[in-house]
Amino acid sequence: MTNMLSLICFAPLLAFVVLTIARERIPENVAAVIGVGSVGLSALLTAVVGFDFLTQRPAGGVYIESLWTWMQIGSFAPTFALKLDALSLIMLGVVTGVGFLIHLFASWYMRGDDGYARFFSYMNLFVASMLFLVLADDLLFLYFGWEGVGVCSYLLIGFWYKDPANGAAARKAFIVTRVGDTLMTIGLFVLYREFNTLQIDAILQAAPQAWAIGNPTATLACLLLLGGAVGKSAQLPLQTWLPDAMAGPTPVSALIHAATMVTAGVYLIARMQPLFDLSPVALAWVGGVGATTLLLAGFTALMQTDIKRILAYSTMSQIGYMFLAEGVGAYGGAMFHLMTHAFFKALLFLSAGSVILAMHHEQDIFKMGGLRTHLPFVFACMLIGTLALTAFPFTAGYFSKDEILHQAYLSGHHGLWFAGLLGAFLTSLYSFRLIFVVFFGPKRWNSTSADHSPAQPARELSHQIPLAVLLVLSLVGGFIQLPLDGVFRDTVTAADTADSALVQHLPVIVSLVGIALAWLLFLRAPQLPAALATASATRWLGTLWRSAWGFDALYSGLFVRPFVWLAQANRNDILDQSIGVIPASLRGLGAVATMTQNGNLRWYAAVAGASLCLLIGLVAFT
Repeated sequence: MTNMLSLICFAPLLAFVVLTIARERIPENVAAVIGVGSVGLSALLTAVVGFDFLTQRPAGGVYIESLWTWMQIGSFAPTFALKLDALSLIMLGVVTGVGFLIHLFASWYMRGDDGYARFFSYMNLFVASMLFLVLADDLLFLYFGWEGVGVCSYLLIGFWYKDPANGAAARKAFIVTRVGDTLMTIGLFVLYREFNTLQIDAILQAAPQAWAIGNPTATLACLLLLGGAVGKSAQLPLQTWLPDAMAGPTPVSALIHAATMVTAGVYLIARMQPLFDLSPVALAWVGGVGATTLLLAGFTALMQTDIKRILAYSTMSQIGYMFLAEGVGAYGGAMFHLMTHAFFKALLFLSAGSVILAMHHEQDIFKMGGLRTHLPFVFACMLIGTLALTAFPFTAGYFSKDEILHQAYLSGHHGLWFAGLLGAFLTSLYSFRLIFVVFFGPKRWNSTSADHSPAQPARELSHQIPLAVLLVLSLVGGFIQLPLDGVFRDTVTAADTADSALVQHLPVIVSLVGIALAWLLFLRAPQLPAALATASATRWLGTLWRSAWGFDALYSGLFVRPFVWLAQANRNDILDQSIGVIPASLRGLGAVATMTQNGNLRWYAAVAGASLCLLIGLVAFT
C-alpha cells in the first residue's frame, strides 16, 4: 500500500490541474479521457489497496501514509497524513467507485457543452477534496477537504452561470453551508484548547480520560461538530440549500447526493464516535435532527413536481435515517445505509438525467407520462432504484434501512423508531408517485411534434454501463459485508427481543402500503389528490408542504431582508466617504507629478541642476 493512498488522491487532483490549464483548447474526447480516467485510476487503486488491507491487515487495523508537515507553530505541527482503516476504506470505495460511474455517465451527458473540459476539472477537484476529507488523519486536514468540497459545490451548482438563477443557487449553497462550517471551526478551537492537538486518534484516546460522560465541554464540542455536519449533509435547520442545488447539471446532483458532500456529515460523526458517546445530549440531538428532517423532507417531496427536486428531498430524508441511526448508537447501520444509498441514489439521478434529456430538458413530471414504452431500459433502472429506495424486500435498501429501524427499536428509542416507520411510508408514497406519473398513465406530451416527443438516448457504453452496474449494485449491494467488526463500540442492547421480532416486519408492511396507496392515488384515481389539493380544508397543508414548510421565507425574513436593508442604508455612510479620500488624494498627487513632465529640455536641465545643488548642500551640511 506504500504511496498508493497518495496516488488515489493525487490522480484526480493532477487531472484538475491539467484540465484547468488546457480548458477548452483540447478536444472533448481528450478531456473525457483525462477526467474520467483519473477517477477510474483512483477506483482501480482503491480496489488494490482494499484487497491488500482486508487480506493483510496492518498492525492495529490502521495504515498511515505521512506526506508532509503542514506548518510548525510552537508545539502545533499539523501534518498532511492519510489514514486508512475500515471506516475510511468504505468511504474510499464509495467516493471512487460510484464517482467513477458518475464521471463515465457525465462524459455522455455533457457532450456538446461549451464548458466540457471545465466541467470535468471541477468534478475532479470535487472528488480529490472528498478523498482528502475521508482519508485525513488530522482534523485540520479534514477541514481542508471539507472546505474543498464546499468550494467545488459552488462551482458545479453554478456551472451554467449565465443563468442568474443558477448563480443564486450556488451562492445559497455556499453561504448556508458556511454557517455550519463556522460552527465546526469553533468546535475545532474547543478541541485544540482542551487537548493541544487536532490529531484525530490523539483526541479520541484522550477524551474519555479527560471527560466523564455528560461533561459540558464534551457536549459543546459535539454540538459544534454537529453544526458542521448538518450544514454539509443538508439536515434541519440548514437543509434549504440542497433542493436549489438541482440547478447544476444532473451528474453534479448525482455526485453531491450519492458519493460526496452530503455524506460528509455522516462520516464526521461516525469518525468521532468516541467523542459523541461522551455526550448523550449531543447524540439525542443527532437522532432528533435526523428524525425530524426525514419527516419534513418526506412530506415536502409529496408536493414537488420537478423530478430532480423530488430526488433531492429523498436524499435529505435518507441522510436523516443515517443521522437517526448514529443518534441511537447504530453507527454500523448508518455506514451500511450510506453505502447502499450511494448505489441507488446515483442510479436514480442518472436515470432522471436520461429522462430529462429524452424530454428535451423538461423536468416537470406532470409534462411526462407513459414513458415506460419509450425508455424501457431507463424505466427498468428507475424502477429498481425506486424499489431499493423504498426498502423493497431483498433490494440493497431493504437490508440497510431495516437494520437502522431494528437497531432503533432495540435501543429503546421508540419515538425515533416510529418516525422512521412513518418516513418509510412517505418514501414509498412519493417515490412511486414519481414512477406512476412519469412512466405510466396518459401521455402529457405532444407525440406529433419532434420537439416534444421523447428522444431515444444514444446507445453508448458511457451511458449504458454506469446505469447497468448501479442497477446490479442496487439489487445485490445489501449482501456486501462491511469490515466494521471492532470499529465501533456497540451501544445498542437488545432490551426485548420478543417484541422486536413482532415488529421487525413493519417497515416492509408500511412500505407496501405506501406503494399501494400511490397506485390508487396517482394511477387509478388521480382525481383524488387533485381534489385534496383544491379543497379548502387541505389546500393550506399542500401549500405548506410545497414551500418546504416555509423555511426559505422564514430565513429570508429573519436574515436576508434585514441584511439587504442594512447594506442599502449604509451604502453612502461616512466610512465609505472617508475611504474615498484615499484614492482622491492619490489621483491629485498623480496629477501634480505629471505636471513636471512637460517635454521642455530647459526645464529638465534646471530641475537636474537644482537637484544636484540640493544634494551637494545636504552632503556638505550633514
